[in-house]
Amino acid sequence: MASTVQNASPVQDESATAGSTPAGNSSGKRPGYGQLLRTPGAWTFVLPGFLARQPFAMLTIGIVLLVQHTTGSFGTAGAVSAATGISMALFAPQSGKLADRFGQRAVLLPGVAVHTASVAALITLALLHAPLWALLAVAVPTGASTPQVGPMVRARWAARLSDSPLMSTAAAFESVTDEFTFVVGPVLATALCTSVHPAAGLVAEAVLTLAGGLLFASQHRSQPTAHRTKQTGEKRVSALSVPGVRVLIAVFLGIGSVFGGMQVSLTAFTESIGQPGINGVLYGIFAAGNMTAGIVCGAIAWKTGPRRRLLVAYGLLALATTPLWALTAVPLLGATGLVVGLCIAPALITGYTLVESLVPASARTEAFTWLTGAVALGQAAAATTAGQLADRFGPSAGFLVPLAGTALAFLVLASLRGRLIPPGKGRVAARGVGHRTPVTVD
Repeated sequence: MASTVQNASPVQDESATAGSTPAGNSSGKRPGYGQLLRTPGAWTFVLPGFLARQPFAMLTIGIVLLVQHTTGSFGTAGAVSAATGISMALFAPQSGKLADRFGQRAVLLPGVAVHTASVAALITLALLHAPLWALLAVAVPTGASTPQVGPMVRARWAARLSDSPLMSTAAAFESVTDEFTFVVGPVLATALCTSVHPAAGLVAEAVLTLAGGLLFASQHRSQPTAHRTKQTGEKRVSALSVPGVRVLIAVFLGIGSVFGGMQVSLTAFTESIGQPGINGVLYGIFAAGNMTAGIVCGAIAWKTGPRRRLLVAYGLLALATTPLWALTAVPLLGATGLVVGLCIAPALITGYTLVESLVPASARTEAFTWLTGAVALGQAAAATTAGQLADRFGPSAGFLVPLAGTALAFLVLASLRGRLIPPGKGRVAARGVGHRTPVTVD
């Protein structure tokens, strides 16, 4: 009888799992940010992590402002900034892999030291009017050593909230925190560079990296367990070997194309109409949409599973970018930018949420850094492409880059969404007494 009861278990699918509520929450509401931040030990890494990630958004704009001031060339400034971004994207996963294996503290301490020294060297060379090759040479270690604090914070949440309904709330909280960083960081760097000294933005970036990185590294009790050696019966895997992670990398490259394409195209558009001052307003509206959607996503008790949510959110994102290239009125462009921003956060949050179920704990920091690196790489490639299109075909042509990037990524996601099913999960339907048949579901 016991065996019969076990084999006749009810159907389990993604929707049912997604709609479940935590114990003690009879109202069916999604656990909110207040409950998330009451997680024991959360504040010990949330606050230092917030401080330590601010420099991430200050680096590229600080480089552009300093190098353009010393060389008089936006092309040179863009090349040095792009070299930093590409280096960051390529080396970030290796940093995550080392953090998974040896612990976050072991990676952060030498990382912040190298980064601070590299930024100091870059500032010195720029002020001495060094040639482009010298600036590019030091830009590589500057980007490669950028501390990946955001992925490390996400890995700490995943370690504490494994299989908890709060994990999606944590992903939403981190998305909002990232967006806030990318709103505050560039403004702070720009203000320092224009009102204090052209190098002040990078000086502040280096100081915050050193202070914030050391403070975050000191919170060693909350860091995930290092998987230095294999556990009994456990096979060490790279996050990149997980098929679902490769699909998510393509998805996040498309999201990066939106960030890079919007930044350059909005700048080109506002300059072409003789109103460069409203560029910050338009991009602020876009970022505000992203932040707002992130806050809302963290408060919703989703009844559909993350795979389906990602497909729907990404389809809406690709659709929202479609009319950008044809808009010539500032109010319409601002409204459309707001809609694009509203569509980004659900895709980002859901993608990060899926990592927790797709990737073993021994490779999660690496997985998060692959996704963060994909956004940075997509952003750098999109900024370059959008700039070239704007120069050759007019300012609105750059808006084709977000459309193309999200459309291609959506096709990849739609065709390979089956790879986003967590290992050993899916639908298990009872087919009579004594046996069950697995059935794949969305």
